[in-house]
Amino acid sequence: MKAAIVGIAGPVLTATEAKLFRAAPPAGVILFARNIIDPVQLAMLVADLRRILPADAVLMVDQEGGRVARLRPPFWQSHPAAGVIGTAFLKSPAAGLRAAWLTGALIGQQCAVAGFDVICAPVLDVRDPGSHDVVGDRAFGTDAQAVARLGRAAAQGLLAAGIQPVMKHAPGHGRARVDSHTELPRVGANDLQRDFYPFSANMDLPWAMTAHILYTGLDPALPATLSGPVIGKVIRGTMGFDGVLVSDDLAMGALSGITGGGTPETRALAALAAGCDVALFCPGGEDANAAVLHAVPEASSRSLTRLRRARILAASRRISLDPGRLAAERDRSLA
Repeated sequence: MKAAIVGIAGPVLTATEAKLFRAAPPAGVILFARNIIDPVQLAMLVADLRRILPADAVLMVDQEGGRVARLRPPFWQSHPAAGVIGTAFLKSPAAGLRAAWLTGALIGQQCAVAGFDVICAPVLDVRDPGSHDVVGDRAFGTDAQAVARLGRAAAQGLLAAGIQPVMKHAPGHGRARVDSHTELPRVGANDLQRDFYPFSANMDLPWAMTAHILYTGLDPALPATLSGPVIGKVIRGTMGFDGVLVSDDLAMGALSGITGGGTPETRALAALAAGCDVALFCPGGEDANAAVLHAVPEASSRSLTRLRRARILAASRRISLDPGRLAAERDRSLA
């Protein structure tokens, strides 16, 4: 199983994609709005992917709530953004924490039914005044301790649905003044403890996603995703994270024009060399997917152990959920 998760081009698995996945099986596939039409189509796509992928491969989706959601009405329930839950927490911490758990459980339950097992949430970035809105209301707020508590509650809700949560974007994206989808944010602050805290407080969660941010005080040359010092000394060291570390999407504009930021395959190899367990490449182009999957190595034994631990954790935390009752309770919590 290759140390990469890739996207696919459209709402059906093509013969070329199936052939590639048989020849160079990825650690998983991530789906986007371009891949999802309705529940019947999605069920067929998931079944086709499961037949082709290794038994231990994951199906991943971005489903945070708010503006970042791939499963949308009219076929799937919408969910509030983290910022809405953070506002409720300011009024009543108990109600906010309960709303965070309920939202995680509801998102997890609908995604589990759809066939996913990993969700790229919660966002543990601490929003900073003046920062770019690429994070914005995707964050729970501006207070690191509140973000840590609400993020943990949301992650526990996801786990209750049997879903593996991915905290993002380590070691913190909240200070970015530009959108990392298009250009590289540079953060020159020396004191980043506020940004680090939500991740450190949740180091026992099973997955984390890196940030395409250049922290000049930590590594003046490379963004966190490609930086051995940031991953080794901060994420694995200071934060103590020993779960599955996946890169953010390696196709993003933030990685253009920097060392290791050339072709998709060089970006993937650079992220793995820096310490990521899995390289994430999302656009879904068949040629680029082939280049990435043929270039990257098999997942390491340590990475496979981390992936196995994540699966076991989610399976052990899964409980029976009543989505109708949970949704009604969340409405009351946010009223």
